[in-house]
Amino acid sequence: MTELHKALGDIDTIRKQMAQTTEFRGYGPATLATTGIFAVGAAVIQAVLVPNPAADIRGYLSIWILSAVICAGLTGVQMYNRARRMHSGLSQEMIHMAVEQFVPSVVAGALMTVVLVRFAPATVWILPGVWQIVFALGVFSSCRFLPRAMVAPAVWYLLTGLASLSLGDDRALSPWTMGIAYGVGQMLVAGILYFNHQEASDEE
Repeated sequence: MTELHKALGDIDTIRKQMAQTTEFRGYGPATLATTGIFAVGAAVIQAVLVPNPAADIRGYLSIWILSAVICAGLTGVQMYNRARRMHSGLSQEMIHMAVEQFVPSVVAGALMTVVLVRFAPATVWILPGVWQIVFALGVFSSCRFLPRAMVAPAVWYLLTGLASLSLGDDRALSPWTMGIAYGVGQMLVAGILYFNHQEASDEE
């Protein structure tokens, strides 16, 4: 029985090592492009419904948090289905690895949002910049098992986050600091994945 457990443990270790050296193909270009369009749509909704976000921070947060949850849900469902199709026997390890890379940044961003809104409401204007920088860290973390060009969107999100913070006041709550950042960023991610998948298909 001990030898069986050891053998199963060795197999599990080998599977994890294979997953760590395999490029993750669970993210679909079309779904990620859709999240970019969704970000632009959320910006338009904010412009119409919350024209003065500094005076209605609850409305501002509702729009962007709901958008993030919907986009995460779409990406998660599609990632699960696509990974099972693309990675077959390694799908569980690959999905776990992908989630593991992004969860810390998501949790950090959520906790910072709660703390700032609850204890430092005067500083909530920094949230768009913080969200983008935290998202950039998640993308950077994921780059090791994604196409090398994925560093470009990570740099984009970092720069847009810093640009948002540099505004220094409530102008950072403009709908377009989020709409442009995530609209362009997600389209860039989708484009990189699309061309990478095309190249992989040609090689196969």
